Amino acid sequence: MAKPDIQQVKQRFGIIGNSPDLNRAIDIALQVAPTDMSVLVTGESGVGKENFPQIIHQFSHRKHGTYIAVNCGSIPEGTIDSELFGHEKGSFTGATGERKGYFEVANGGTLFLDEVGELPLSTQARLLRVLETGEFIKVGSSKVEKTDVRVVAATNLDMINATRNGRFREDLYYRLNTVPIRIPALRDRKEDIPLLFRKFASDCAEKYNMPSVALTESAKQALKDYYWPGNIRQLKNITEQISIIEQTREITPEILKLYLPANEVGLIPIGSSSSNDQKSFHNEREILYQVLFDMKKDMNELKKIVHDIVSGNINSADIISSQITPTNDKPLTPMVVNANERATTLPIKDDGHSIIPKSNIADADVIDAPEYEEETLSLQDVEKDMIIKALERHNGKRKNAAQDLKISERTLYRKIKEYNLENL
Repeated sequence: MAKPDIQQVKQRFGIIGNSPDLNRAIDIALQVAPTDMSVLVTGESGVGKENFPQIIHQFSHRKHGTYIAVNCGSIPEGTIDSELFGHEKGSFTGATGERKGYFEVANGGTLFLDEVGELPLSTQARLLRVLETGEFIKVGSSKVEKTDVRVVAATNLDMINATRNGRFREDLYYRLNTVPIRIPALRDRKEDIPLLFRKFASDCAEKYNMPSVALTESAKQALKDYYWPGNIRQLKNITEQISIIEQTREITPEILKLYLPANEVGLIPIGSSSSNDQKSFHNEREILYQVLFDMKKDMNELKKIVHDIVSGNINSADIISSQITPTNDKPLTPMVVNANERATTLPIKDDGHSIIPKSNIADADVIDAPEYEEETLSLQDVEKDMIIKALERHNGKRKNAAQDLKISERTLYRKIKEYNLENL
């Protein structure tokens, strides 16, 4: 069978753009379609990963079979095995009858596992078996059943880090990643942004029977300079907002600024094209974590120094001095601490008086400092605190809290269970 033309495939599946990386992804999908190899589609959220499993299915010998798309991140952990592999009657509470799973229903067809990185480890083991042998067992059954399903998976996670951190099985990753297809982010295909805007504007105008909006040349450049953390999905939403709200049909950079906020996590101000700034904003959460860790480390070091001074662990020759300069740029007398003699020279103010009267120091009792214990601030502590605050902000509504934290509901349920937060 002759290989389909890429432009024809774009027209059939509504794919807009001429980026070399996008064309390469489509070409790989067309080449792997006639085979039964597993495919892993990766890319950021909103880049259009859902189109590629359909391309693979429609140009394969399974095109007349069943095609099922499953969002693994939206299925609760307790029922995911039943959804994928089915269950027997009475296998768990509420199992009033036998149920076929997706692997059984899609026999002879294609199964698209979206957000596959969100699968729990127990389900990953089951998935690995069915990929390698074509065998699976229903929940509550001991009978081994066979299936012939082509699996195409997709994820927006960094799977290498997920395998290193134990969140995803390494053997399953390599089994799914037989043929990788990487979908470029919108910011990496800037030449396609005006084309996509025009397509979305035209569709919106046709749908609501109104004139289509158009970009000025400077507005086109402004769109290209934007970071687009939400990728094509975000561009479509903004295009529709502008089409409906704006009275003028010619869109300028000044109008775009009203719809491209610069104060959201992951975004950069419109018109900024510095790649370093883009990466900085994109990694804002990681930077915040690093700041917290550094602050905690500094506090621990300071407490250890104070403990060593008070407990006499520093020899008489060890003198700690610091030059303190107030806001008026006049240096104060250095603070000198002699650990053995317990003699202290305090900083002197401009008026010649010490900060604390010396008589108070002479009469004060020396109190031994408690044993120094280093405190640590782990990533888990920060994550737990963020989850608690999100739940409190939304009065315990987990769906809203998950959206606030930008994670799936199933991931939030797992974290709540992991940190024993069920009572919140």
